[in-house]
Parts: sequence; structure tokens; C-alpha cells
Amino acid sequence: MIGDQRLTSKHLSRRAIVYLRQSSEGQVRNNHESQKLQYALADKARSLGFHEVETIDTDLGSSAAVAAKRRAGFERMLGAVAIGEVGLILSRELSRLLRTDRDFCQLIEMCQLFGTLIGDEENLYDTSRMDDQLVLGIKATMSVVELKVLQLRLAQGKENKARRGELYPRLPPGYVWNGVGSVAKDPNQRVQDAIALVFAKFRETWSIRQTFKWFRDNEVQLPVSHARGGKLGVEFQVPRHSFVAGVLHNPFYAGAYTWGRRSTGVVWQGGVLRKRQGAATAPEEARVFIREHHEGYLEWSAFEEIQRMIRRNDQRGKSDEKVGAIRAGSGLFSGVLRCGRCGRRIYVRYAGKAGTKARYVCTGDYVSNGNRYCIGFGGALLDRRLSSELVRVLSPLGIAASVQAAEHLEARGGERRWALQQQCTQLEYEASRAFEQYNEVDPRNRLVAPELERRWNAKLEELQRARASLAELDAHQRPVSVEERQQFAAFAEQFAQAWNHPACPIDLKKQIIRSVIEEVVVNEAEPGKLSVILHWKGGCHTAFGLEKADPKRATRTTDDDLDVIRKMAPRHGDDAIARALNKLGRRTGKGKPWSQLSVKTARRNHEIDGCGRSIENPDVLSLHGAARHTGTSNTTIVKLVEAGVLPKRQAVPFAPWEIARTDLESAHVRAILERLERTGHLVLGDTSVAVADQTQLFPANVRR
Repeated sequence: MIGDQRLTSKHLSRRAIVYLRQSSEGQVRNNHESQKLQYALADKARSLGFHEVETIDTDLGSSAAVAAKRRAGFERMLGAVAIGEVGLILSRELSRLLRTDRDFCQLIEMCQLFGTLIGDEENLYDTSRMDDQLVLGIKATMSVVELKVLQLRLAQGKENKARRGELYPRLPPGYVWNGVGSVAKDPNQRVQDAIALVFAKFRETWSIRQTFKWFRDNEVQLPVSHARGGKLGVEFQVPRHSFVAGVLHNPFYAGAYTWGRRSTGVVWQGGVLRKRQGAATAPEEARVFIREHHEGYLEWSAFEEIQRMIRRNDQRGKSDEKVGAIRAGSGLFSGVLRCGRCGRRIYVRYAGKAGTKARYVCTGDYVSNGNRYCIGFGGALLDRRLSSELVRVLSPLGIAASVQAAEHLEARGGERRWALQQQCTQLEYEASRAFEQYNEVDPRNRLVAPELERRWNAKLEELQRARASLAELDAHQRPVSVEERQQFAAFAEQFAQAWNHPACPIDLKKQIIRSVIEEVVVNEAEPGKLSVILHWKGGCHTAFGLEKADPKRATRTTDDDLDVIRKMAPRHGDDAIARALNKLGRRTGKGKPWSQLSVKTARRNHEIDGCGRSIENPDVLSLHGAARHTGTSNTTIVKLVEAGVLPKRQAVPFAPWEIARTDLESAHVRAILERLERTGHLVLGDTSVAVADQTQLFPANVRR
């Protein structure tokens, strides 16, 4: 090695570090000769006179490119240099040490400060000498450029191969290589049917999460890629949520080949550069996009529709296309309403004590409009009007719907039964194969026979569990009865009643709405009136006007109730008015019984004079007051009034009676009451006729 004259006793008194690095795990597994050459540098260090030699190989499989992960071995080496313990750093090539200008400057500065030499297979370099530093700088630049050139060549080669549709990092489950080097569907029918079931269930549930829940709750297995022994195979298991989402998002299942959907960038985070992968773009915007590249599990148009449904379910997305997943909220048309003013989606807000009262609002210019909604209206009125229009259109189609409902009921649990049958068929084959392997082994070979027997028993137990699940499912299935078919036929003729029935699920209604309605455009053309345009799927339109519901009008006091309050307020208190209104069967604007406080509030809002409680007037008596004044009963006063002997006034029905004291003290009324007191009989006719032979029922001194 040239440059031994640069070595001094000071360098030899320290230790030498041999630094090893390979860029990837694949190089570590496959490029063993390179590792041997790097490890051999330790012998060269000893031949130079170093007694203590340390080999750092913790960075094997770590890249040294820009924004790569931390290299623990490189940092450990710099730390040893910084405390003056290293006399020489040996690496087979400078590219093993560094691939960026930042690492080069840091290493050169540290070695120059602490007098550490840098060496490769041919030379030793003293960073304090200008010539050596210049040579190291040239080699470092070449190392950086070499990496860029290699990356560029590899990227160009990959892209060129991708443009031919031949670059496959890994085939998704459901596809295999055929004999001529192209992609084909997996010949295993169970694999094909399982992948197709994922898309079918999503079309049924309209949600990735609900699709995943169905597979998990029914324990239906899906094919998942699994690497064993360096080979990629397929293994059936209950899927995870990420697997179901990956299948539904993957355009490969629609027969399209894409490459370059995700861009990779470098960001400054936590004081270091890190590589970050961007979000996946639309398949059509990928760097390579080839439609009809291979046989798909669904048509491209069906895949696009699934992607639209997924985007609409994404509440966190920035696109205005989102409408939200179907939930059990009372707002029937949430997600399909659009503002006719600004063109944005109209969202639903829930209010009320139970949080179930729907109100539709558009927040398009909420900030610029002084924190006022662009448009807002109650949900109940619009839901009823749009529901009636939908029922009118769909009622003629009820017969076909009833037939499909009967077929669906007949085939309930069919997907799970099919999956269990497929699983049993495969387990029967695997159990038979395990038995054949066990049967072929020599029983005396105790190192092999027990393990093969265990595998055979495990497959038999798994097959037994699958058959038990299938038998349990068959036990709960039954054919559709004649009565049930008649009920479905009746449903076809009474679609409106079924739609408006309280037991009809909200989420089912929303699925029907989103299946037949593209969107509903609502605009407030003039104050208090809504113009609605209903866009049906297929291109038809329905337009109508609707009077906007006034929330104040819905909760205000009616004119009839105010008339009662005005008539009674001058002479009666709020307590008496409330009793009269309740006896009349009236309710407040909020549907509650009247109380003294609600009457007071109504008087204040409409500027009606009155008082909280009734004030007794000595000249005007009530029914009870008149009875107390005359010493009789309420029944006696009522009979006098009904006979027309005693006049009374009443502001409204059920209001307190108003009887003048002067009328009670009139001669005619006093004569009737005196005769009642004397004889015990209430005679409402001529009071001059005496009844001499009538025995007195009460003593004369007893007043009634």
C-alpha cells in the first residue's frame, strides 16, 4: 500500500477501524465476495503495524444516499474519531464510506482536526495535506456522481420495462405467471371466486369497512400473498382491513397496468433529511398506464364507479365529491344535495335535545357572508317532498323489486356457504396429501413420522371445524314460504306504505336514494321559497318549488291562543288563563301544555297587559266566590245560572265565571235562596206559593 510514510508512531498508537457497508439487504445476501474483500482489510491494517483493529459492519444493508436512514456504524466511527482514539480509517472504496457531500465534509473535517488518516486498498491519505485532500475530494465527487448515474440508469431501465407492461415487483393475489411469461388469473377457482366476492360485497354494502366486517364476522377467508423459502405463495386467512382496501383500490384487478403512481420526495424533518412517499394519484395520471393489459376481475367502468363511491365516503378528503358513507342519521338526502348558489355540497347538521333533528346547510361563503350560511333549511319538509316524488317514480317498479327480494331471501347466507364449501374442498385435498406423505414415511423413522402425523391431524381438525360450520349454516337455512312470497307481492303494491313505515331502516332508504338519484340542486330563488331540481340517474330531471319552513312560525303562539289571552288578561291572571287554555286542548308553539310562565312569555312577546295571578274583585265574584257569598253550593249557583235566574259572564269557554254581586243580591234571587233555606227545596218558579204541609228538612238557623 502506497503512503506508508504518512504513518507515524502517533497513528500506530491508536486503533485502526475497518468500515464495511453494502447498500441493500439483497447485496448482503447475494454479494458474499464483496463482503470477504472488505473483511480482509483488517489483515492489511495489522500489516501496517496497528495492534488494535476494530471492524464495524453494522451498516451492512444500509444505503448512504441522500435522505437515507441513519447509519449507526458511521456515527459510531465519527464518535471514536472525535475523542482521538482512531489513527486510521480503512474502507475498500471511498463510496463505502460516503455517498453525499455532507458526509464527506463532516468526515474530512473530523479527521483533519484529530489527525486521523483515511485509507483504501491502494493509498493512505492525510487530510491535513492539500494534495491528499484534493484527491479525496475528486474521489468523493466521483462517488456521488457514480451513484446518480447508477440510479438514473436503473430508473430508465425500469421505466422502459414498465412502458412495455413487463415490470412486476409483485403480482397481487388472484394472478400468476403463465407458461409464456405473461400474467393470467390464478387457475385455483377458490382464489378467483374469493377475489370476485370482495367486489360483490362492496357493491352490496357501499363501504370498505362494512365489507371488511362481513368477511371478519362470517370468518370468510381470502387469499393473501405469503413468502416462504424465498418463494411467493398464496395462503387463505381472514383478511385485515388494509387487505380489503388494497384490493378495492388496485386497478390491476380491472385489467389495467399502472406504474409510477406514487412520487418520492425528500423533506427536512427533525433536523435530518428524510424520504417521503406521496399519496397515490389516479391510475390515469400514473407515469405508465395501460388499459386492457390483462384479464380483469371486473370491467373498468365498474372499477371507476367503485372509486367514486370510496371517494364519496371519505369525510377527510379535500374533493367536493365526497358525500359521506351511509349512516343511520335522520337526514334522508344527506350527501346528494348541492347548493344552487355556489355549487358546493350541502351538509346535514343535527340539533334538538336528542340530536336527531336534521337541518341542511351550505357553508360556501360562511366566512365572507358575515358568518351566515349560504343557504339553510329544515330537513323534514324537503325529505317528505322528495320522498313522495321518489315513491311516485319507484312504485311501478315494485313487482320487479319483490321478485329480487324473494330471490335474495332464498339465497341468504349463500356467499358464506359457498366460501365454506370451497374451504372444505381444499382442506380435503390438503388432508389427503398430508396422509399420503405420512403413509410414505418409514414408521421407524422417529425423527420424521411424528411431525408428519401431527400435520395430518391438524388438517383433519381444521376440516372438521369447517364441516361443522357448514352444517350449522345449513341448519338455519330454509326455503322461502308461500306466505313470504305473498308478502313480497303485497309489498310491490304498497311500496309507499312500506317506505313510510316507522320500521323501514334509514340506511336502506339512503341506499335506494343514492341508487336512483344523482343529486338534488336546491336554491333559494326568493326569500322563503326553495326551487328544487332533482337529477335522476339516467339523465331525467324533475323540478318543483317548495315553501321554506319558518322555524319561528313553527314554534310561535297561534292567533286563536292569543285571542283567548287578550280576552282574559284584563280580568284574570296568567294562572287562570293557562288553566283555560289547557281545558280547551291548546298547546304552546313547542307542543307543550300551557303554564303560568308560558302565558306570561306570550303576553310579553305580544305586548298584552295582564298580571301573574288573578286579583279578587269584591263586585265581581267567581262560581266559588258566589257560593261562599250566598252560603250555598256550587251546584245551586249553576242551577240558578242555567235557569236564567242569575246572569253570568265568561270571557271564553272554560274561563272563570264572572257573577256581579248586585245580581246575587237582587230580590228574585234572594227570595229563591230564602225559600231554599226555609224549606230545603230549590224552587226556581213562583216564590209566592207557600208549601204549608212541607216538613222542613233543615233547621231555620242552618244556611245552605
